[in-house]
Amino acid sequence: MRLLIEHCHLVGASDIFVFSGDPEYQISMRLWGRMKTITTLPTSEGRQLLNYAKALAGLDIAERRRPQDGRWFYRDDEKIIDLRMSIIPTREGEDLTFRLLDRKSSLLSIDEIGLGRHDRQALMEMLQSESGLVLVTGPTGTGKTTTLYACLQHLNDGNRKINTLEDPIEFSLPGIRQSQVNMKIGLDFPDLLRGVIRQQPDIIMVGEIRDKETALTAVRAANSGHLVFATLHSPVATGAVQSMLAFDIHPFFLASCLRGVIAQRLVRKLDPNTRVRYELGDTGNTFADIQSLLEPGEGTSFYGPDPTAENEGYCGRTAIFEMVTINRTLREAIIARRPTHELEKTAEHLGMITFRKAAMLKVAQGETSMEEVLKNVPVEYLDLEAGT
Repeated sequence: MRLLIEHCHLVGASDIFVFSGDPEYQISMRLWGRMKTITTLPTSEGRQLLNYAKALAGLDIAERRRPQDGRWFYRDDEKIIDLRMSIIPTREGEDLTFRLLDRKSSLLSIDEIGLGRHDRQALMEMLQSESGLVLVTGPTGTGKTTTLYACLQHLNDGNRKINTLEDPIEFSLPGIRQSQVNMKIGLDFPDLLRGVIRQQPDIIMVGEIRDKETALTAVRAANSGHLVFATLHSPVATGAVQSMLAFDIHPFFLASCLRGVIAQRLVRKLDPNTRVRYELGDTGNTFADIQSLLEPGEGTSFYGPDPTAENEGYCGRTAIFEMVTINRTLREAIIARRPTHELEKTAEHLGMITFRKAAMLKVAQGETSMEEVLKNVPVEYLDLEAGT
């Protein structure tokens, strides 16, 4: 177990998986969003590993019919790894998943999450607000919490009281009051949010808006002088408006408090030491619609991964953002309940960099490959249907 955790931590894996089976168990990890098989174990050794993990997390070793969740800390002189454990019964036996969180690893700052020049400017406008609502949206596992933590660290100057509501608390943020949902005792996001508001915070982070009550309370807090950050699962920035309206939020109150929306996806970064360069040649108009966003010398070529490299040509991940700051024109469109596609056209006309342009920027700058973009950003948001 020690060697497995050490190896996965060393290479930067986010998850460890133990898949039961007969005659062998499969041990895999998730590295930069991709599953990789590490090794296999005879069934008898796999069961021993599973029972050992249960014991470390204080779970019932004899229980094999119900899902179980647990947690334990792996410690040595240099690191503390928080291991969130989930076990679920399957046809072949019990499967185990570990989520790895290095408690001593440094959190990313705003300058390290992958923002382009224009995105950073848009984000800073949102963060300068004294009150209002900022939504971060995207599917599970796209870095929303990382972005929220970066924003909170930037705002944590000692002059404002910051409270968070999380499920679970992923990292400790010095100087910030963090609270965790506890469904075992019936403490959900709405109850916790009401309690936090009574603590007189200046800034509130809501880990996820899952229901009407949380949405209503967050909007009320944002309209009563608090700066509120929250996450949703809508696919694009302007789609977050429809997600909030679906919770029966009155469009006037949403428009009054909404300061901006950040939608994001994660892609693997090309290894700068092994990436392969390709000249555009006669297809030099590939980046024509983003030329104004490029620096001199960019956009004359693009890069791909070296599949023969040990790391398959990639190292780490970066985010592709679609950000919209809410101005008077968009507020009027929200109050009028304009559909998502109309809001998107309006936002783009006002300067929003769409997912397509943001993705092409990353490709033109050699940060990622077109293959990664196509895998992680749905084609309908890239305006590529006609060419596929």
